[in-house]
Amino acid sequence: MHEMALCEGIIGIVEEEARKRGFAKVNVVCLEIGALSHVAPEAMKFCFEAVAARTVAQGAKLEIVETPGVAWCMACSKSVEIKQRYEPCPSCGGYQLQVTGGEEMRVRELEVD
Repeated sequence: MHEMALCEGIIGIVEEEARKRGFAKVNVVCLEIGALSHVAPEAMKFCFEAVAARTVAQGAKLEIVETPGVAWCMACSKSVEIKQRYEPCPSCGGYQLQVTGGEEMRVRELEVD
């Protein structure tokens, strides 16, 4: 389960920001997760609670904003939304798609005290 390691990285980012900016408690961590990122949002929620224990994020709510997969279709020259890799273009049915978005995972915002 790589979500545990991802949550450890997120807590590292949160704790670094707490040191830099001087806050003592995080109430909400908002993550942006792309549909093509291979990250399971439910697993992230489960792992986050365990990893956040005894840190500035203990008890914090994890909010996840899921962003769609986006690709450029070379056949019809359109930017299209896709749910997973290797599916056809929803516009023309072609398979020459270059992924341009939806692979990311980032800390979008923190609500702190």
